[in-house]
Amino acid sequence: MIKNKNPSILNLIEELKKKSRENETKIWRDIAKRLEKPQKSYAEVNLSKIERHAENGEQIIVPGKVLGAGKINKELTIAAIKFSQTAKEKLERAGAKPITITELMEQNPSGTEIKIIK
Repeated sequence: MIKNKNPSILNLIEELKKKSRENETKIWRDIAKRLEKPQKSYAEVNLSKIERHAENGEQIIVPGKVLGAGKINKELTIAAIKFSQTAKEKLERAGAKPITITELMEQNPSGTEIKIIK
């Protein structure tokens, strides 16, 4: 049962499920299930955690919000629902690309080589 009532999130959930069926990819279904939960249970991930768990050049997905605490020195592609202003600035200075989950789905429809950080 979907707990979220935000229309943009509901549209994203439908897109994720559709992409999962089209490409027979489990990662998009997994993200959709995480986003069906109440917003207060979404991941809130600091840049320091992403720095510890990601390698240079990886694609990262955060099913929630990326926060600006910590430093980041890696060139990554990070997709999330939201980015804090500080996080966005630090990512751009480090050469990383903050993008939406929809943009990541378009770039990598098969969902290969994507790491989920929560």
